[in-house]
Amino acid sequence: MATAAVEETVSEAIKAISHIIKMPETKMWIDYDKEADVLYISFKRPQRATDSEMLKDGILLRYKGNELVGITVLEASKRG
Repeated sequence: MATAAVEETVSEAIKAISHIIKMPETKMWIDYDKEADVLYISFKRPQRATDSEMLKDGILLRYKGNELVGITVLEASKRG
């Protein structure tokens, strides 16, 4: 029997589906550091980024050569 917490988790995951399936990558790993309020999205595991680019809005793009291997979102809870 699903608890209220499980039902809420499933509901939130379902809301994210339409956004996730629009991503050009088919595999990704998502980690959220609640204390730091930072969301990490990796397209390679391990990503081993060799370069990064900080965008104006607090989003860090991580590259290995010319390939985007990850996105770091600062102050993630304040978005969307």
